[in-house]
Amino acid sequence: MVNTLDLIFKRSLQLVGLLTFSVALIFPVASEAAPAKRQVIKKSQATKTVSKNVVSSRKSVRFVTKAPRKPIIVALPARPSFGQIAGLHSAQDPLDLKSSVALVIDQDTHEVLFSKNDQAVLPIASLTKLMTGMIISGAQLPMDESITITQDDVDTEKGSSSRLRVGSSLTRGELLHLALMSSENRAAHALGRTYPGGMPSFVNLMNAKAKLLGMKGTRYVEPTGLSSQNQSSAQDLATLVNAAHADPVLRELSTSTGYQVALGRQTLQYNNTNRLVKNPDWDIGLQKTGYISEAGQCLVMQTKIAGRKLIMVFLDSAGKLSRLGDAERVRRWVESQPVNVPKISAAARPSAG
Repeated sequence: MVNTLDLIFKRSLQLVGLLTFSVALIFPVASEAAPAKRQVIKKSQATKTVSKNVVSSRKSVRFVTKAPRKPIIVALPARPSFGQIAGLHSAQDPLDLKSSVALVIDQDTHEVLFSKNDQAVLPIASLTKLMTGMIISGAQLPMDESITITQDDVDTEKGSSSRLRVGSSLTRGELLHLALMSSENRAAHALGRTYPGGMPSFVNLMNAKAKLLGMKGTRYVEPTGLSSQNQSSAQDLATLVNAAHADPVLRELSTSTGYQVALGRQTLQYNNTNRLVKNPDWDIGLQKTGYISEAGQCLVMQTKIAGRKLIMVFLDSAGKLSRLGDAERVRRWVESQPVNVPKISAAARPSAG
């Protein structure tokens, strides 16, 4: 009898165990469940995106909502210009110019009307292209010769963009026009690259021309101005503007208000980087703008004010429009003075090279 009861008890235990195993398969215990899966639900930009952790149990489903992480935006300080590093902006002047370097000269008499740190040697950015234009124009190369933009013309110095794609073909005259008027970097580089003897020969000619003109503080390493190693002083640049103004090609192209270039089925519209050429209050015979962070905003011009032919040089201006504002301040000052404008000279500061 006891043996029979033992047998019944053992079989009961087996049945209970089998039943428990079956229930576990159907309703798994939460502590033994598979790890919760993270499900990301994407919605439109107008709907807030959330992430939900879905946790399963025998009796319920629990949603854990986490707020999205906001991107961290770090504002990097602007890179100071060479002039700012040298302390040139501390120089005060009666006209309260925003450019740390300025020079205004009577083109006919060579009289200095205004000067401010005019001997400081600084990066000159795209003012470089005036010398590039002088070399190309003076070489008497065929202006209708086709030149193709290559990968070598792409800016690896500053990573600047260009609408002249690799493979585009333009004439030498078109490239010169875009380089002087719109400060097109690939155009200027292609002009130097395709010069007889290549880029080394072209840069050597740039420096030789500067030496011939008496630009003792000037140095060029490439034809675009993207390199901060292209450096000069306001005095030297005034000499360059005077020489460039003697070339009718440079006068015409640098003061052109706009120019269209046909590239295949596409027509590109380019405009002058100096808005003053469209201003009826200004009579500008030659101009060039420039900017890289090391140089600040730069501007050189030959212009006529109150019957006088003047050469203006503004370097290392802090704001995008401040170089134009400085030109306006000088123009109003000259117009308000008697015929014999008194010379203004701000305190000089050390050169930055």
